[in-house]
Amino acid sequence: MNETLNVLKTRRSVRSYKPEQIRDEELNAVLEAGTWAPCGMGIQHCVMVVVQDRETIGYMSRLNAEIQGKPGTDPFYGAPTVVVVLGDGEKANWLQDGSLVMGNLMNAAAALGLGSCWINRARELFDRPEGRELLKKWGLPETYRGVGNCILGYVDGELPAPKPRKEGWIIRP
Repeated sequence: MNETLNVLKTRRSVRSYKPEQIRDEELNAVLEAGTWAPCGMGIQHCVMVVVQDRETIGYMSRLNAEIQGKPGTDPFYGAPTVVVVLGDGEKANWLQDGSLVMGNLMNAAAALGLGSCWINRARELFDRPEGRELLKKWGLPETYRGVGNCILGYVDGELPAPKPRKEGWIIRP
């Protein structure tokens, strides 16, 4: 089978990570894949903010858990790297373009043997005052909106088994 198609079929959302940080060359390869995501009209307005310091990850995790209604949990599952994908909310396709970036990040991570998972609630977080402060800290305008948090790291344990594909996924009228 084609290597790319195999990666697409075998990628899994990982929710258990080793504490060690991923290597820079692995991170850079994943980030480069994100830059090659398709985008509407080639505008390339999305940005990826790489967060690897525990304090900021912990802060974002606490806010995410609060938004989720599950305070005291770690929605980032102890991952040592979080790539926050943001899109310029003034662009028509900000959410779609950012979603394609997220897909490229996760597929590239799988191709390199890294674990990844899309963590939701980025939109809610960056629409809040605390999220706006993070944007300011990172030098980004308030027009940017959260698309997703791509957590990355080395898998601790086995990859989850795939779920069977549903019936009726493909319709050919």
